[in-house]
Amino acid sequence: QVDLVESGGGWVQPGGSLRLSCAASGTFFMVHSMGWFRQVPGKQREMVAMTDTTDDPRYADFVKGRFTISRDNAENMWYLQMDDLEIEDTAVYYCHAVGWTSLYWGQGIQVTVSS
Repeated sequence: QVDLVESGGGWVQPGGSLRLSCAASGTFFMVHSMGWFRQVPGKQREMVAMTDTTDDPRYADFVKGRFTISRDNAENMWYLQMDDLEIEDTAVYYCHAVGWTSLYWGQGIQVTVSS
């Protein structure tokens, strides 16, 4: 079992920055990929950024070079640095981990971009 807890969300003006953190606990050695998804009401949850144990990041097209995913393997944490935020980035952001036999999700954290 892997438990995920997000932090770092909140409100920011367009063009601003936020850094999301995900702290993992439990049988983390079973996880091979980790990252972030987001969801707005009435829409499907979508991938924002993922990385893996080889540090090979993948980003959604809408990121357009504005977000950076990173991880601290020693602390079982990963991060999403979000710069140049747009109103359309407003969503609940979910921490996500992929194990060899299971998928794991955090509880979600709100990110609001507005003026």
